[in-house]
Amino acid sequence: MTTRADFELAYALGDSLDASSLVFPFVGQNLLIGPDAELPRPEDVQALGEPLRTFRFGVLAGQKCVLKIWPSIPLPEGLSTGDFRTLWGQWPEDRLAALVRARQLAVWVLHNLFCGACGQPMRLDAAEIACVCPGCGYKAYPRISPVAIGLVIKGDELLLARSVRAPRFAPGMYSALAGFVEAGESAEECLCREVREEAGIEIHNLRYFGSQSWPYPHSLMIGFIADYHSGELIAQKDEIEDLGWFRLDSLPILPHPATLARRMIEFVRAQRQAG
Repeated sequence: MTTRADFELAYALGDSLDASSLVFPFVGQNLLIGPDAELPRPEDVQALGEPLRTFRFGVLAGQKCVLKIWPSIPLPEGLSTGDFRTLWGQWPEDRLAALVRARQLAVWVLHNLFCGACGQPMRLDAAEIACVCPGCGYKAYPRISPVAIGLVIKGDELLLARSVRAPRFAPGMYSALAGFVEAGESAEECLCREVREEAGIEIHNLRYFGSQSWPYPHSLMIGFIADYHSGELIAQKDEIEDLGWFRLDSLPILPHPATLARRMIEFVRAQRQAG
């Protein structure tokens, strides 16, 4: 059984391909896959023409993982797009880990084609994973945006909510509350603030659960389990469509099994069932 640990981070510009290389072709922010939900064949990738950028971004069980990026081209016949959610369960964990890194790097490259300081075209640095401006020397590194996500417990109930950003949620699906860490905040302070703003209650006894790199497009989810402290639920109208306390034996539709939110929910549920 493979694990995420089988994928190693690496960077090399101008690294040569060999027959065993795994090529991850991106058109814009979208990974191209074949009809079998696998990476396209080498001849399909070659038919796309010269990419905007090419570089090695990792190693998977001794195989080079190479990222090729095209800014915008018509989708070739026989190819479609895939992402972490659609490929979860079809790809092994190590290849999904490679996909997470590949998509974040593809977004980073496309967002840094020109220097944000002087406007000149950027190029990839040969020594480190950075876009560098040959004019003023400005460097842009891959962006990571930390998000605090928390599962709040009150007795045998969990606080779950549904965002007003409906496209992210399947009909009837609820998840844990989360928000981006702001400048000057710790992850714990962020979660307390987000729960206060979005749900109107206070929490305490925060316990770190785990983290997850989430490629939509460049988030680092930092998960906590917390206990209810005080207050009555009041949904923030411009952020929360609905929220409530749900009993562990009567939960709504939950997030995708690959998400950190679902992992926390299943962890708490398993603990309670174990007594």
